[in-house]
Amino acid sequence: MFFNNFSGLFSNDIAVDLGTANTLVYRKGVGIVIDEPSVVAISNINKKIIAVGYEAKKMIGKNPEEVQVIKPLKDGVIADFQVTELMLRNLILRAQRKKFLIKPRVIVCVPSGITEVEKRAVRDSAIHAGSREVYLVSEPVAAAIGADLPIHKPQGNLVMDIGGGTTEIAIISLSHIVVHTSIRVGGDKMDQDILNSLRKKNNIFIGLQTAENIKNSIGSAFPLENELKMEVRGRDIISGYPITIEIGSEEIREAISETVDSMIDAVKRLFEKTAPELAADIADRGIILTGGGALLKGLDKKISEAVDLPVHIMPSPLKCVVNGTGHILDNLEEFKEVLIKKIED
Repeated sequence: MFFNNFSGLFSNDIAVDLGTANTLVYRKGVGIVIDEPSVVAISNINKKIIAVGYEAKKMIGKNPEEVQVIKPLKDGVIADFQVTELMLRNLILRAQRKKFLIKPRVIVCVPSGITEVEKRAVRDSAIHAGSREVYLVSEPVAAAIGADLPIHKPQGNLVMDIGGGTTEIAIISLSHIVVHTSIRVGGDKMDQDILNSLRKKNNIFIGLQTAENIKNSIGSAFPLENELKMEVRGRDIISGYPITIEIGSEEIREAISETVDSMIDAVKRLFEKTAPELAADIADRGIILTGGGALLKGLDKKISEAVDLPVHIMPSPLKCVVNGTGHILDNLEEFKEVLIKKIED
């Protein structure tokens, strides 16, 4: 058998969507048990973890010198090996129902454009964090499974998964990625765009958490029927004092337009490499949007207008990848061929 058979009742096995912005953990036979930001707060005095997830994210921009707040993943891959290992160890322990003697097997999602070095970093981090076996699966494949697409059939399914650090676009047929592109641009880049725009045009300095809140509240990729406004608090660049300004959704749409356009250009480039038969399938079924970036207001309309295809946002797009990985974990024999089987040492 590809995997040893353990009853789901006693299994510790977990699936992990190790994302730049959020990490979600699925326990076999149970479902999603952890959904938290990929942020770790560490003491600079004894190097021990102070907080992980939401509690750590609250500390960003408010931490003293004795506390370091770190986002250990960048562009969908590990940027800080040691902190990622600490975060994974914390998540694995929390995800387990009981303290079993048998270490869990873990399936981890990775970007489709990941290098062999980056694959090894993910595998080694999970092993050192307490896993006995580690398997990897490409994010677009996991997203397609989470979206209930018929990936086993000989037909093209186009998935666009927009995360915090990467945008993954892939056409999947017969359980494999046929054509794909991965750009290291996502929700985090939009946050930075908003921060830079407000600093340049409004002389106000804000933090990335405030920029993220602006994006989620009034950000859009396509003109809204009723444009939105909100008050933003920050620091005046000239005087240095705290100030409050009002900004509108039109201004934010302009700020993130270059990043949105780069995502659309990636879709267009993908079609240039796509066989006519697969393109015909996509014309019938359209593009499936998953990931947190899919929640940007009007993004589906913007993409649809640009490529002249229907675009469908999946319910709970943030959870598509982890749900798909969890489905693989619950049905390993059925989905074993979608796993990345070999990592070069």
